[in-house]
Amino acid sequence: MIMIREASMANSTTFLALLFIFSSVFFFPQPTTCSGNKTDLLSLLAFKSAIDLDPLGALSSWSETTTDHFCNWTGVGCSRRHPDRVIEINLMSQGLVGSLSPHIGNLSFLRIIILQNNTFHGPIPEQISLLRRLEFVELSNNSFSGSLPRNLSRCPNLAYLNFIDNNLSGIIPPELGSISTLGSLGLSLNKLSGSIPESIGNITSLIRLSLGQCSLTGNIPESLAYLPSLDFLQIGYNNLTGRIPSALFNMSTVRSFMVGQNLLHGVIPSNIGVTLPNLRRLYLFQNQFSGPIPVSISNNASFLTYIDFLQNQFTGPIPRAGRLTRLQEFVFESNLIEDDISFISSLTNSTNLEDLSVADNLFTGSLPESIANLSTNLRNLFLSMNKINGNIPSGIGNLISLESIGLETNNLNGPIPPEMAKLSNLMYLYLESNRFSSELKLSFGNFSFLSRLFLSHNNLSGIVPPSLGNCTNLLELHLSHNSFSGFIPRDIMRQLSPISIAFDLSSNALEGSIPDEVGSLTNLVELDLSNNKLSGLVPNSLSKCISLEKLYVQGNLLEGEIPMGLKTLVVLQDLDLSANHFSGVIPSFMGKLNLKKLNLSFNMLHGQVPTAGVFKNRSSIFLDGNEGLCGGIWDLKLPPCPAVESSKKNLSTLLMKILIPTVVAGGLCLVILVFFNYKQRTPPQSQTSSMLSSSNVMRLSYGDILKATGGFSESNLVGAGRFGSVYKGTLDDGKTFVAIKVLNLLVRGASKSLAAECNALRGIRHRNLVRILSVCESIDFQGNDFKAIVYEFKANGSLEKWLYHSRDQEEERRQLSIAERLSIAIDIAQAVEYLHFGTDSPIVHGDLKPSNILLDREMTACVGDFGLAKIVSNTASSHGSSSSIGIRGTLGYIPPEYGTNRSVSTQGDAYSFGIVLLEMFTNKRPTDDLFEGDENLRSFVGAALLDNVVELWDPLSQTGQQMKNGKIKDCMTCVLNVGVSCSKEIPSDRMSMVDVVNELHKIQKLLLAERTVFCKDV
Repeated sequence: MIMIREASMANSTTFLALLFIFSSVFFFPQPTTCSGNKTDLLSLLAFKSAIDLDPLGALSSWSETTTDHFCNWTGVGCSRRHPDRVIEINLMSQGLVGSLSPHIGNLSFLRIIILQNNTFHGPIPEQISLLRRLEFVELSNNSFSGSLPRNLSRCPNLAYLNFIDNNLSGIIPPELGSISTLGSLGLSLNKLSGSIPESIGNITSLIRLSLGQCSLTGNIPESLAYLPSLDFLQIGYNNLTGRIPSALFNMSTVRSFMVGQNLLHGVIPSNIGVTLPNLRRLYLFQNQFSGPIPVSISNNASFLTYIDFLQNQFTGPIPRAGRLTRLQEFVFESNLIEDDISFISSLTNSTNLEDLSVADNLFTGSLPESIANLSTNLRNLFLSMNKINGNIPSGIGNLISLESIGLETNNLNGPIPPEMAKLSNLMYLYLESNRFSSELKLSFGNFSFLSRLFLSHNNLSGIVPPSLGNCTNLLELHLSHNSFSGFIPRDIMRQLSPISIAFDLSSNALEGSIPDEVGSLTNLVELDLSNNKLSGLVPNSLSKCISLEKLYVQGNLLEGEIPMGLKTLVVLQDLDLSANHFSGVIPSFMGKLNLKKLNLSFNMLHGQVPTAGVFKNRSSIFLDGNEGLCGGIWDLKLPPCPAVESSKKNLSTLLMKILIPTVVAGGLCLVILVFFNYKQRTPPQSQTSSMLSSSNVMRLSYGDILKATGGFSESNLVGAGRFGSVYKGTLDDGKTFVAIKVLNLLVRGASKSLAAECNALRGIRHRNLVRILSVCESIDFQGNDFKAIVYEFKANGSLEKWLYHSRDQEEERRQLSIAERLSIAIDIAQAVEYLHFGTDSPIVHGDLKPSNILLDREMTACVGDFGLAKIVSNTASSHGSSSSIGIRGTLGYIPPEYGTNRSVSTQGDAYSFGIVLLEMFTNKRPTDDLFEGDENLRSFVGAALLDNVVELWDPLSQTGQQMKNGKIKDCMTCVLNVGVSCSKEIPSDRMSMVDVVNELHKIQKLLLAERTVFCKDV
């Protein structure tokens, strides 16, 4: 959050600095010839020659053959006094890729260099120090590496130096301290090390100092207090230790004082508001400061806008903020503050307040009625984990911009005010662990954005409100440990089908049966209905909840046998059926599940206990209170099962005496017949088939494929590609649905694509990769060669159809939510990460695009179509490996380097993934007519991220409708930054898929975060 705000301030300061410089320099077009200073001309041409990519054509006018004078070239400015001398190069945000030529040192009249927001890489040339007239250097948001030039001190007029957001390393050169004219120094977001040099205190003209997130260590030098004009101090997100030098608190010019997320300690001076009267931003969060909060902050620092003291050890009362009318952020969370919560009344004058958090302290008292008079701009209100009592004032419904309310773990009581239904922007509501009572009369019909609802551990009664079904974006519902009664509303389960994290109604007084509609919760990970009065059978529809990892129904009155539907819950890890009336035997399939904990105790089960899977581990299973059980592993100390042993012995005797000789004789005859028939009619087994030879691979003939697809019926055709067509099919049992890709062997490369796919998928397994069930290489009824691949069928089709179906076809399809898109993106990234790093040799997919990404019934994404895949050696995976299939992939998704050679690489997949990610969240195809000339999807998104990110959102989608929500906007900005970073022009600059997966998981956590958090640009 700090870095984003700093970047915003940096942009405004850049503009002011430019305006100041431009007001003192005049640029005039000069004679229309290239005659003039030869040195400057050749230096500019050398600058251009070091550029590898110019997507916007910014340097198209830079040519020695042009009739224009070089002073008229794009981005070049010349002096009025010396018409042939270059004094400015301004190429900001032109998408340039390349290095900075050392010949720039020959432009001896150069004053201004602005290369911000490009992709320059390599070192900053030392020759820059030869530019004695240099005043303004803006190189932020590039990929410069290496050390900072030490000899910049030779530029005696340097006033502005910004290297923020690069890959610079090494220490901060002490020599910078001798640039007495420097007004702004920006080094944040680099990979620097060491400490802050004392010599920085010698730059008496310094106004802005930005050293955040540079991994700096050591103490804060006291010499910084010698900077008489310092306005902006950012040294947060480092590993600085010790105390803040007391002299720094006497810098009356400072407006932004940011030292958050370090290892600093000590007490803040009581007169800080007097000595720093111009403060706008005061960030001390995530340190080890202690002592009282200075009252002078509120009495004297009346310009304060942002205060963040999160996670320290401050004590005493909190300052009354009546004079802080400009406040937007007021955060004192996770300290040791003891005070009455009525202090909130002093914030009613802060009409711009957006974030208020004093959670995890020692506040007492009741919420004042004046809470209704807080700013209508308030987005986040966190008062949780205190000792607040009394009711929630009904006036809280006036705070119409609220997105997050955290009041959990207090002593609040009475009913939850129905006026809260006015909060239509609410996303997170945390009220658990209080003493709320009475019926829940809050209508949830207006909470279309609500994603997390926590009401557990209260005294709520009455029925579960049916209006909860209107919260169609709900991901987590917790109503446990209350006194809810009546039946579980069927409509809630049906309408809340997207819920994916938790559905918890445990420890109430609910009765009746578990509704069949429980099968609608196909995305749900945790279902807890335990400790109620539920009865009847467990519905078979539970088998559809194949994402379930935790299922708790203990402490009810359920009966019947353990349902066979549990067999399909292959990801189930924790299952508790205890304290019910289940009867019958323990099904053997339970030993094949991936259970880590199983509780079947206190039921009426009998018979043999399995010995496979979870039943191997005594500490993982609980079987007490089932008197009829026997067998199992020795550690269970159960009685043996004599009837079963006798039956086994009789069966063994029968097999030895009668059946085995009969079967052996018959089998021998069958083998002989099959051998002769095979020799006459079946072609030799190909290498492709042998690649997938396994006991798990089905054996299918041409006839089987013909029957499965209804004679290749057009009604079963689901898609067509370069090498063949894909049909939906049903195998003989009528229950196994498959997708069958029938290759068009007349197309060159089709057979090679089959071999590539089999070779790539041989021996690999991943939940996000489409699995091959069979390969059919046979002869059709006309004697022609026939080849087909049989895959798992994915019921929800391709991602492409979900992105564009409602636009391109008549049939309507619901739009993917922002959470679904992010989940799908993570699935794709995990699949590609596995291909690159999860096998002995990296696998390059070669054709990532939405039509090759399939979605199953639970909207889990699986990457398919490996017809262009290639296995590369570990030594070649970074640089590529030769391919024989020509230019690989699909137009729009092909990385640029594939057009100049035939190399394939894991970086190529990263590029394609980046384009897919941008497409998913903008609903713009990379081949859209919108992109003309050198513009493409990446440059379009990159420009919008710098200008107006709201323009990117698809106005027809749910995402577009939610853009007014700040949390969603922040998340989407982060996602698009990942896409831009993956699709950089230079392969080595692209994100690794390992980093992509990690970053997307962070963004997903951000989307589900309990309070607003901001991620930095990738």
